[in-house]
Formats: sequence, structure tokens, C-alpha cells
Amino acid sequence: MAASFEVMRAQFVLAVEDAEPGLDAANGLCVACAGLLGVDGAAVSMVFDGESRGTFGSSGADSRRLDEYQYTYGEGPCLDAVASRRPVLAPDLDSPHERRWPALAGALLEDGVRGVFALPISVSSVCVGALDLFRAEPGPLQGVQLAGALVAAELAAVTVLELLAVQGALNPDEDASTLGDTWAGAAGMDRIEIYQATGILVSQLGVGPDEAVARLRAHAIATGQTASSVAWAIIARELVLERDRPPTEEGGPP
Repeated sequence: MAASFEVMRAQFVLAVEDAEPGLDAANGLCVACAGLLGVDGAAVSMVFDGESRGTFGSSGADSRRLDEYQYTYGEGPCLDAVASRRPVLAPDLDSPHERRWPALAGALLEDGVRGVFALPISVSSVCVGALDLFRAEPGPLQGVQLAGALVAAELAAVTVLELLAVQGALNPDEDASTLGDTWAGAAGMDRIEIYQATGILVSQLGVGPDEAVARLRAHAIATGQTASSVAWAIIARELVLERDRPPTEEGGPP
């Protein structure tokens, strides 16, 4: 039997209060979401400047990987939820009427996900990310489940504030909208491997940072991996991307 809204809210609060502030609390909240909302996984996706910047908390490795796809493909419900500041609900990615995020949807479907839902997370006046919920079976979030998901998204904002306070990035009396580069750094906490691999590619390929990231993402998409998996392989020197071949002269040999 599904939990009542009051019981659901109490268990979400307990999951956050019983954990260490910051990441542990975010993980605990995501685990509670998976147990209470009729979904198979949850993750807190951080977004800054219109781009997925990190996975802050998840119910497990599978949910972290699924959230990572949104960075890899550069599209997804978490980005739309932050841009619109409204819940983004996709109860069946395999529906012929569902045309959003075609590249991401293909990857999620291949990974066994049919439903995905993103609830915006706001800190003060700033929308900083989304609570992503993943479901193997198609179907909408029902009334009490959706209400509970909105409460969970509000509590996710508390775990983000706790992280910033622990890092010394946010004074309790400070408005998050004034953080600027400090907030950008906190939002990118889970992309260290991407930055390290980008530096290696800049040197190896003789390209700029933006082109290096594009090459990394393109390889991930072409090989059915996440960007982080490719980044770790580059850092470990298990993968070397090829330089572009110089253009041939017209009429000359290829």
C-alpha cells in the first residue's frame, strides 16, 4: 500500500536529518525517493549556466549513471526543469507522442528506463538543479507520489545548502544568487574527471577546451558510454583519441 502524504513527508525529513549534512543526506533522500515514490531510482542533478554539472547524491550507481547521460548528451529533463522552473514529466519515453530529448531517450530506453521525471531544486532565488526520478515501467506519478516528489525536491535544496555551508561557500545570511564563480565551482564538484581529461586532450589533440569536451562527448555517444567513463579511460591512458588528419591538397592523394 502506498504511504500517505504525511507519512511520506515524515520519512523524507527523517532520511535527511539522520544523515551527515551534505552528500550523505542527499544520498539518503534519493534512497527514500526510490522506496516511497514508486520509482526505481533517483538522483540530484546539479545545473549551472544551462549545463548539467554534476550528480549530487543518488540512490545508487545505476541512477548516477542515468543522470550522467544528461551531461553526456547535453539534453534532458533536468535541464528543462531548471530552465522552466517547473516539473518536467515523461511517463513513457517509448510513446510515439514523446519527442523530447531523442538522443537521451534512446540511451535511457536501452538502459531499461521508460519513465523519467525531474523536479526543479531552488536555493533562495536560484534554480540550481533537479531531482531526477527514473522508472523501469511506464506510467505517471500519481497524485500523492507527485506531491511527495515536490517535497523531496524542497528537501534536496536543504542538502545543497548544507554542502555549501560545509564548504564555506555560503554564509547563512547570504543570497545564493551572489555566489557567482563560487557556486559554479560547487555545482561542478562531480565533473573533476571531465576537467582532467579535457586538459589531457587539449595537449594530445592540439585543440581548445571546448573542442576537447566535444570530442570526449562524441566518443562517449558513439561507443554507448557516459562521458565520465570515457574521461576515466583517458586519464588512465587506456584510451587515446586520434588527432584530426590534416586536409589533403585538392587533386592530391587522400
